[in-house]
Amino acid sequence: MQTESLLTRTKKILASYDLRARKSLGQHFLVDGSVLRKIAAAAELTPEDTVVEVGPGLGVLTQLLAEHSGKVIAIELDNHLVEILKTHFHDSNKVLILNQDVLKFNPADIVDEKTAYKLVANLPYYITSAVIRYFLEMSNKPKLMVLMVQKEVAQQITAKPGDMSLLSVSVQLYGTATIFSKVSARCFYPAPAVDSAILKIEVYPQPKVQTHDIAGFFNLVRAGFSANRKQLVNSLSNGLNIPKTEIIPVLEQAGIEPRRRAESLTIDEWGTLYNVFSHRE
Repeated sequence: MQTESLLTRTKKILASYDLRARKSLGQHFLVDGSVLRKIAAAAELTPEDTVVEVGPGLGVLTQLLAEHSGKVIAIELDNHLVEILKTHFHDSNKVLILNQDVLKFNPADIVDEKTAYKLVANLPYYITSAVIRYFLEMSNKPKLMVLMVQKEVAQQITAKPGDMSLLSVSVQLYGTATIFSKVSARCFYPAPAVDSAILKIEVYPQPKVQTHDIAGFFNLVRAGFSANRKQLVNSLSNGLNIPKTEIIPVLEQAGIEPRRRAESLTIDEWGTLYNVFSHRE
């Protein structure tokens, strides 16, 4: 399938329903067949797989996912696009269309709690972080996430120690994140202002840091990143409102030099620091 023919098809479908991309929903339709195939390849689909697709749009990726998996649950917020999707897939027993907000979606309503599923999404940029966090914090997490996101966001998420951020820690706590492929803005209609990337997250069975107080863990991490590029002893003291004289011994006990910066810590070091911090007298 050539890019131009898919672009033409997209324009014709929208015109036939008297529709256009809605800026308020961050809609940009993927019109490059090679990118569609890359997304499907990244998802490593088998006939046994259940796929939750977020933002199916006009269903071009949905069709490809259905061809290579056992079932596709497509979640679309725009009721106009849902009409198109239901018309196109009306005779398919492999595709279920849901008209709802993805941040209110509960996999347990559709799949058994023990059923593994994969998440594939072409996300509007403005809800990227919220959707990623929402699914990673579920009790029934996807075993694999393949997401189309803004290129800069993908680079932040996959950052290595030295360039870490609250976002990279919040994702890498739950899985291994890699950039599968970069995607030009020209591959979308209408073209967004920035390039994108296919982000692949292989989700761990359990978070890398074991704790019953995930909110407390992130409270510590958030404090560490509260002052950009400052020494960890200062940012933690300011962020937690605790004197530096109490922070320094905790850092030293965790084997972390107080002058280091939050950007340099690994996930394991954050785990060790939280363990020491939560057991301090």
